Amino acid sequence: MRLLLDTHALAWWLLDNPRLPERTRNLIAEADNEVLVSAVSAFEVATKFRIGKWNDIGPLAMAFEEIVSAQDFALLHVSANHASRAGLMRGAHRDPFDRLLAAQTEIEGLQLVTDDARFRDLGTATIW
Repeated sequence: MRLLLDTHALAWWLLDNPRLPERTRNLIAEADNEVLVSAVSAFEVATKFRIGKWNDIGPLAMAFEEIVSAQDFALLHVSANHASRAGLMRGAHRDPFDRLLAAQTEIEGLQLVTDDARFRDLGTATIW
């Protein structure tokens, strides 16, 4: 299975946060699953850390690529195709970070690991 981690799923994995269910932890840890992390999450983490909305994620904001690589997760860059699709997606969900993750999930044939029900409005394939 090919999984794309939502930003919160990534953070909760790294922080060993109990809000990440055991089933989801097992999916991420499963050696047969390919786990990807979007460059969008780097932007979201850095932005939320900078404005003081997510202080405990500072190390990830400062060394995103290194930390993602150390977890053996693949980094998914944002393409013009992803950006165009995110902008054209129907649905009321307006968060640009989430719209880009939804577009990447669709275009790359991934399952988005998230507990955020708002992705359903965009028709995103999710797993939790």
